Amino acid sequence: EGEVRYEDYAGEQQIEVIAALVATELSEPYSIFTYRYFLYNWPRLCILATVNSTAVGVIVCKAEMENRVLTGYIAMLTVDPTFRKKGIGSHLVQRACRRMAEAGCAEVGLETEVSNARALKLYERLGFVRHERLARYYLNGGDAFRLKLWVDVDKRGGGLRDGGEARA
Repeated sequence: EGEVRYEDYAGEQQIEVIAALVATELSEPYSIFTYRYFLYNWPRLCILATVNSTAVGVIVCKAEMENRVLTGYIAMLTVDPTFRKKGIGSHLVQRACRRMAEAGCAEVGLETEVSNARALKLYERLGFVRHERLARYYLNGGDAFRLKLWVDVDKRGGGLRDGGEARA
């Protein structure tokens, strides 16, 4: 077992790797167009965790204006089951949230299945709070919690670069 490295999204050649990681662990199916939407618009908000050059975790996010407030959003987070309990998920979330804060986001949101106790524990430990319950949110009929993290004003940065790329 090697050292965990955290790498920025480097281009189209990584979409298949990211999609494969996400497909094995998340209940929602995503099309190639969904990945491209996030990765082309917010490449700096996609971070991969690798061990010996193999992707073992990924976080995919965005940052957009919502009601005149720059808001971050975690669309996907997954860690290969054989690499869990090593802090990889926490590090990915912390890195992505730091980048969103530096971009000027006032808050970061996400949805997770009500039944996903591991995810809820991870996000709540990192300061996210349950903001709303969404009935039958997922295609499998499962409910979701919408979680939010409010960003400390002192940690917010100077906004987005052209093309929606967050400053890091």
